[in-house]
Amino acid sequence: MIDLRSDTVTIPTAEMREAMGQATVGDDVYGEDPTVNALEERVAEILGKEAAMYMPSGTMTNQVAVRTHTEPGDEILIDENSHIYFYEAGGTAALSGVICSLISGERGVFGSKEMEAVISEKEPHTTIMRPVDLHLPRSKLVCLENTNNRGGGKVWPLEKLAEVEKTARANDLKMHLDGARIWNAAAALKVHETEIARYFDSISVCFSKGLGAPVGSALVGSDDFIMEARRFRKQFGGGMRQAGIIAAGALYALENNRIRLSEDHANAKSFANGLAEIKGIEINPEDVETNILIFSLTDMSSHEFSQRLSEQDTHMLPWDNTSIRAVTNLMVSEKQIPEVLEQIRKTLSG
Repeated sequence: MIDLRSDTVTIPTAEMREAMGQATVGDDVYGEDPTVNALEERVAEILGKEAAMYMPSGTMTNQVAVRTHTEPGDEILIDENSHIYFYEAGGTAALSGVICSLISGERGVFGSKEMEAVISEKEPHTTIMRPVDLHLPRSKLVCLENTNNRGGGKVWPLEKLAEVEKTARANDLKMHLDGARIWNAAAALKVHETEIARYFDSISVCFSKGLGAPVGSALVGSDDFIMEARRFRKQFGGGMRQAGIIAAGALYALENNRIRLSEDHANAKSFANGLAEIKGIEINPEDVETNILIFSLTDMSSHEFSQRLSEQDTHMLPWDNTSIRAVTNLMVSEKQIPEVLEQIRKTLSG
């Protein structure tokens, strides 16, 4: 089977399973699981922050971050296609009671002008923030996603991060990054992860996507922020006990699989270049920056296409009625890319 539906489909390697089987465990809610503690210390170190907290999912790390930064009735600024807004079951409203002011970015990337455009009731000759008025919600937080999933794996340029942060700080806004694929962003930019993390008060990172661990994400920030966030993790039901077994897989992934992400990016680029040569497919290979690519079908519905392809034991995700998303990952080798391209040619030729 060749599975390109997502980078979440990866299966632990024998080496990762061995690390998990040998993990020393304890009660994490009491702070007594040494493997969880080691993972949290290491991810905080990599991102240049004081502390981290392990959780079951990226949705939970994002939602705990929003709740920790805000109070019910506050407002957050966020891209209209972001994972936090689009794919987390309305969690910002249900769990934090906040309003999302949506920004229209370009494949998930926006700047100061786009931030200003979503703020109403502006007074002339003042900052972009709404005036102090008991009728209006308080703007508290800016949320970014890097890489951007619905943007086809788009990477935020560092200069754009600096621009957004400057505007946020000038207006007393906190910065949160949904960095589920920050590892891919760093690999694409050829920088250390701290060069991205430095702009943010909190960062959510995922171990079960490109890094190939079976489960888990972490929320990273200052000591005080993470201490407060632990209360909300417990409130949301995310406290875990002998979690070292799964944390060991995440720790192994963190130490061993970051370095190979450029292989997934190269495979995605090769795949995009091959797709561009197939009649019935529209894609711009220049848009493929990391491991996610989205292409359009001109003569077949995405559901029919994916069904026919699955009959050949290759799997992709219908994105809408005419588009397909494919994500290269740890389980897809370089030599399988030509195989998939040939299967697609057969599928489209009838």
